[in-house]
Amino acid sequence: MTRSKSWTLTDVQSDVWLDSFAVGNDTLHLATPFDWSLRKRTLRGGLRDGIDLIEVHNGAFSFSILPTRGMGLWRGNYRGQPLGWRSPIVGPVHPKYVQLTDRGGLGWLAGFDEWLCRCGLASNGPPGDDDGTPLTLHGRIANLPAQTVEVRVQLDPPYELSVTGEVDEAALFCPQFRLTTTYTTVPGSNRLVIHDVVTNRAARPVEMQLLYHCNFGPPFLDAGSRVLAPIRELAPQTPRAAEGIDTHETYAGPRAGFAEQVYLYDLLADARGHTLALLVNPAADRAVALRFNRQELPCFTVWKNTGAIEDGYVTGLEPATNYPNCKRFERQQGRVPLLPLGGRWECRWMIEVADGAPAVAALTAEVATLQAHARAIIHRSPHPRFSPP
Repeated sequence: MTRSKSWTLTDVQSDVWLDSFAVGNDTLHLATPFDWSLRKRTLRGGLRDGIDLIEVHNGAFSFSILPTRGMGLWRGNYRGQPLGWRSPIVGPVHPKYVQLTDRGGLGWLAGFDEWLCRCGLASNGPPGDDDGTPLTLHGRIANLPAQTVEVRVQLDPPYELSVTGEVDEAALFCPQFRLTTTYTTVPGSNRLVIHDVVTNRAARPVEMQLLYHCNFGPPFLDAGSRVLAPIRELAPQTPRAAEGIDTHETYAGPRAGFAEQVYLYDLLADARGHTLALLVNPAADRAVALRFNRQELPCFTVWKNTGAIEDGYVTGLEPATNYPNCKRFERQQGRVPLLPLGGRWECRWMIEVADGAPAVAALTAEVATLQAHARAIIHRSPHPRFSPP
């Protein structure tokens, strides 16, 4: 039986909250050569005042978790290569400074600077009206704090390091969800595993949507970078995106005034549903891979926003339950899961970083192997199966 040691950092019901915490290989003395650590602190000053930050370092791969912001990931780093992007916002931003209804429902953007943030849970996509219910951009979950947070260290090989948090999205006369998320990594690894469970706590069936907004800037994003994935079918979301359909796979350098382009993918997968998508730098010696299962996350979106560095030079690789369209349209397409009373939705996916040309070549070969099963269908204009007219 595998042994482990755990610490509760936050438990609202038990009135437990630690302002700071630290544990590492210098204190537990595990039989691993990697200098790993888990640390928690509370940020002070500016828009970040009061944000809880948990920093995990496995000796090669580090990432920062934001329990105050829906258990999102703020920044990451692998062997000196930063993961994330430079937002115009000096974040992370405490949710108390984010008014979701501002600017016609676009207020979510005032807190958007994470490497990974969740969009959902009752809805994601653009603001609008859903049969009398007003919806704001990308929902509420990214601006809700965790009710419980626990860190755990496995005392036997492979010495897994994990952080688990529970976030409730609920209101009277509204859907009641609980998101339980766990981040896991192994000392020295180039991988981070995300395991999410969404539970319906209401006394009736409820609809759920979840999109993972995974965002990258330099050094993975640059002029000549490519996004690679095994495509069954692809369509631009809008006429603006259709203008760039011939270069949907490649990225331009920063350009002031660039208007975003969004591409919607139906991916090929292996017999068990496993698939992947890559962002590869121009030299093909660095890449980041998202590995997920189509049975859990059937939709994949690429958001290209190659504006000026000062305005947010970034791309989003976004596995999801649905495409980021209005909820009514996604419901009509059968892409809005319905959770029964007490029902749950679950997924497990992974972020993997490749450093060096051989590692990148191995990832691109995986994409090519899956792509060999079918010829990609590329629509040159928006398609009614993917986005509304």
